[in-house]
Amino acid sequence: MRQVNLSLQYRISLETSISLMLNVFLVDDDSQVLSVMTELLEGLPNVRVVGHAVSERAAVDWLLEQRTQWSLAIVDLSLKPGNGLQVLSACRVRQSNQKVVVLSNHLNAAARRRCAAMGADAMFMKDSDIGSILKYCSALAGPQK
Repeated sequence: MRQVNLSLQYRISLETSISLMLNVFLVDDDSQVLSVMTELLEGLPNVRVVGHAVSERAAVDWLLEQRTQWSLAIVDLSLKPGNGLQVLSACRVRQSNQKVVVLSNHLNAAARRRCAAMGADAMFMKDSDIGSILKYCSALAGPQK
């Protein structure tokens, strides 16, 4: 009987630690961006990249099929095939703890307004805001253990 209690305590502890992770899903058609962002994000405490997609369809399918497996989606607007706006649209209905942000080179004022209207929680430029998106992710991930 004591073994069962220890096993249950371990399982609860493991489930709690998993739920404290910021589970990130990346959407970008550039393999170099995916590689660099994965490395940078996984270097942050309590952050784990749980997957990626290079096309609109693959991103939408994964995000909808794995509704509870991600806490942050980072989406590029320019995808081949498709575009990130459709990914944003597919994520409009999500849990309150799930965030969707845009990381793109195409963020003029009109694009920012459109992204905000589609439900983006934040927007970052690839060429100048990498430090800012990492700080954003760190804040979402919470304090270090």
